[in-house]
Amino acid sequence: MSKRMMITGAGSGLGREMALRWAREGWRLALADIDQNRLEQTLQHVRAAGGDGFSQRCDVRDYSQLTALAQRCQAQFGGIDCVVNNAGVASGGFFTDLSLDDWEWQLSINLMGVVKGCKAFVPLLERSRGTLINIASMAALMQGPGMSNYNVAKAGVVALSESLKVELEPLSVRVHVVCPSFFQTNLLDSFRGPDPAMKAQVGKLLDSSPISAAQVADYIHAAVEAGEFLILPHEAGRAAWQLKRQAPERLYAQMAEMAVKMRGKVSRE
Repeated sequence: MSKRMMITGAGSGLGREMALRWAREGWRLALADIDQNRLEQTLQHVRAAGGDGFSQRCDVRDYSQLTALAQRCQAQFGGIDCVVNNAGVASGGFFTDLSLDDWEWQLSINLMGVVKGCKAFVPLLERSRGTLINIASMAALMQGPGMSNYNVAKAGVVALSESLKVELEPLSVRVHVVCPSFFQTNLLDSFRGPDPAMKAQVGKLLDSSPISAAQVADYIHAAVEAGEFLILPHEAGRAAWQLKRQAPERLYAQMAEMAVKMRGKVSRE
């Protein structure tokens, strides 16, 4: 019998590409997203790729919607073998400009959405001895300037994943956390921040990335198969992480220089 996977944020970007990557191996997919139209498109692509499954609109801020999704996975699939907490939003702005509402919005989706996804689905994974994949970001490890609320949310996802790794490993549940850098995706659609110029800067970084969402999905698939816990799909990201571990003060100095340049660009634009 084919294996079963649930993916949040499956309507586009990395979520869709992960669905297609696993669909090519015949997996059954439970696809969740806040955008029902995009979800239906993903499901069509999944079936064309050799997979099958269902789609269900889900706002990860609402725990009751996630538990309803878990119940449907149990009823329709008889359980779940892999859970991907991928749903997320983009944000940016210097700390002094970000409002508390900006912080609460960011944390409610990018951090608490993952917490709630884990809470709803880990019991199913314990039964199947399955796999949990949480999507964080290199922002969790590098903490670049102009995105403190995003950095904190994604760092929380890494800390949560580390906690679950040591708690769930004795129960034969494998945990992975993915920290991609910028890649070609539509993440900017969800961007929220106090300065429009910051959105434009993020857009340029996304557009200039040499790696696509499909390539990131391929890398994740191989890394999960290899049993890697901390998955860093970008070569530049792996180099930066190495630098931070070896010479953190040097990295902080580079980040401070970046902040000065960003302030200059934002003020001019």
